[in-house]
Amino acid sequence: MPGTRSTRWVVAVPMAALALATVYPLVFTTNVAMKTRRDYTLDRFSPADSLRWDNIVKAWTSVGMSRYFLNSVVVVACSVALLLLLGSMAGFALGRLRFRGSSALLLGILAALFVPFQVIMVPLARIMTDTGLVDTYPGLVLAYVAQFLPFTIFLLASYYSTVPPEIIDAARIDGNTVYGVYWRIMLPIGAPALLSVGVLNALFCWNDVLISLLLMPSAQHRTLMVGVTSLRGQYSDDIPAFASGVLIAAIPVLVVYLFLQRQIADGVTAGSTKG
Repeated sequence: MPGTRSTRWVVAVPMAALALATVYPLVFTTNVAMKTRRDYTLDRFSPADSLRWDNIVKAWTSVGMSRYFLNSVVVVACSVALLLLLGSMAGFALGRLRFRGSSALLLGILAALFVPFQVIMVPLARIMTDTGLVDTYPGLVLAYVAQFLPFTIFLLASYYSTVPPEIIDAARIDGNTVYGVYWRIMLPIGAPALLSVGVLNALFCWNDVLISLLLMPSAQHRTLMVGVTSLRGQYSDDIPAFASGVLIAAIPVLVVYLFLQRQIADGVTAGSTKG
């Protein structure tokens, strides 16, 4: 059909351009990381002659990227675990249990999604300073949980609202308490949604710069993304070393996306297709 073929081209061409614009920075960064400073100065766009790992080793060892990497892993793991625990409980309560004010509470959580972090960053920094949580792992974990918990609750409440009520009624007849229904029934049923939301939250926390830069000022507590930004000042005249740091920070995200891309897509669309 001519009309169908034209429609496909109208969709395919912008999608191909968007894909190219997304992939090109990664290809360019990888190519620059494989060059020497001399090769980059002579021609920054030409392909690298060979695979050189010197710049990556230099970026990993010279500014403590290994410690930044470990800091990010600890903070992201603790944040995602706490987000899934609190989000699944609140999502089950708001999605399946009916109590006074539950609808207003869900609307309030939905409204919190539209509040930019820049609006609350000054009060948050003041609270963290007063409570002695600045420059500590628990402080950054709590900040991530506070920032991403509304998103987690909203998606999980949407997912749990699609669970047939007969399943919950049968579990209650079998003698399960509300906590038993949550632990034995809803958590296993919600495993796909928990995996999708967990992956998305891990990516959000891993890629964050602003919150970490605000709450973790010391060099030894920096996360990986903040450490990469410090490379720019230290290696402003050594772009291949800076590109190597960017590549180190991007590799875990790429690995997660390659293996869990279906769960990421499900998590992005969960709020619009369920509930």
